[in-house]
Amino acid sequence: MVQFISAKVVENYRWSESVFSLRVIAEPFDFKAGQFVRIGLPGADLKSLRAYSLASAPGATVTDFVIAHVDGGMVSPQLNALKPGDSINITQPASGFFTLDEVPDGDDLWLLSTGTGIGPFLSMLHTEKPWQRFKQINLVHGVRVAEDLVYQDQIQQWQRQYPEQLRYQPVVTRETIPGALTERIPQLLESGALEAALATQLSINSQVMLCGNPDMISECRQVLADKGLQKNTRRKPGNVTSENYW
Repeated sequence: MVQFISAKVVENYRWSESVFSLRVIAEPFDFKAGQFVRIGLPGADLKSLRAYSLASAPGATVTDFVIAHVDGGMVSPQLNALKPGDSINITQPASGFFTLDEVPDGDDLWLLSTGTGIGPFLSMLHTEKPWQRFKQINLVHGVRVAEDLVYQDQIQQWQRQYPEQLRYQPVVTRETIPGALTERIPQLLESGALEAALATQLSINSQVMLCGNPDMISECRQVLADKGLQKNTRRKPGNVTSENYW
């Protein structure tokens, strides 16, 4: 049965005009990195709530959501307007199977995201599980403009902490910035440019997680299937685990 808990906003951090991080303090609740909850303003019914993945570590004092502001949306403009001290409601329990528990073992882990789809990957990287299970982790984040490359300080901290293990590749399609690739992620996979940039080859011993734009996910799944990496399900374990972000 769905229950609600109340949370208080402690920060509404704007990365850009279209992306913000809503940070709240709530009574403790359990979730696995990669799961989502539904959030909305006090008094809203279930139909007026929207699902957002948690970007923070399970058990963290402050719960972090990275959210895209959708013009004309029912919920995101309201959340975008919140200030410290305002309240939101969070549904319980957390939901979803986009977690590392559902991913088979492998040599390397590819985390491919677009937009706010990087959120569940940040939550996973806050835990010990990916660092313990995979020799190398490739984090790829695709956005339209550079200011939407969120959480750079945290990513750089992980790079310093795990210099031989974590590789990060930004993809910016509408600007040219040093170190970023400019084609869409499916095209970079198909051409081999992403593997070259990360100095890592995809293989049948790789595990790939996809999160973000549904078009990106469907195209990547086809490219990966052509490379011999199949969809991962509980019934038939494979290499590719995905979650659409709308």
